[in-house]
Amino acid sequence: MALDVLRGHVYLVSLDPTIGQEIKKTRPCVVLSPDELNAHMSTCIIAPMTTASRTYPFRVACQFQGKAGYVVLDQIRTVDRARLVRKLGRLSSPALGNSLRVLEEMFAP
Repeated sequence: MALDVLRGHVYLVSLDPTIGQEIKKTRPCVVLSPDELNAHMSTCIIAPMTTASRTYPFRVACQFQGKAGYVVLDQIRTVDRARLVRKLGRLSSPALGNSLRVLEEMFAP
């Protein structure tokens, strides 16, 4: 596991093949899994990012590389590191914090 994957890093991720309404293509995705998990597993939990979206309760607005977009939390998935094409940068701390709070709301009883 030579690739240093950290929470909040944004990677270009190959999401294909997909089925049905799953988000498609190779696109930027933010790593959501905790660093401790990332250090020991060959998989990581990611959320795709998009610039084309309506405002939904589980989509967090963000700015990345000068573009306005969303972290698509309703499409989170676990992927093997082999799907990570290249590192693009890091999501801002406020956007990452908002994303983690929304996930907590989604999964809290």
